[in-house]
Amino acid sequence: MIADEIKRLHELHQAGALTDAEFEQAKAKILSSANVRLDKASSTAGAGSFGAELNALRRSRTDRWLSGVCGGLARASGVDAWVWRLVFVLFTLTFGFGAVVYVLLWIFVPEE
Repeated sequence: MIADEIKRLHELHQAGALTDAEFEQAKAKILSSANVRLDKASSTAGAGSFGAELNALRRSRTDRWLSGVCGGLARASGVDAWVWRLVFVLFTLTFGFGAVVYVLLWIFVPEE
């Protein structure tokens, strides 16, 4: 993901849309935000990190179609919300329990 962003910046720089200074500034910003994310991940990677993430799971108020379950899962896991929606639909159509899991998450996961 970070590599894709830097690649896009490089393409913009080569096309002349960004000056050298703008390119370096944007690249530094991307790398510093990546370091912050890595620092947060390493600080929570200790004991009970899964439990801490599970307790931090909240339904999204902004990224929602029905209740915000998929948006909340996307924020917690780093996987796009459309992927979670597709998973729930596929599990509902193939195994029949995707809708049940979705409703249970709707009931038991608090809203942000």
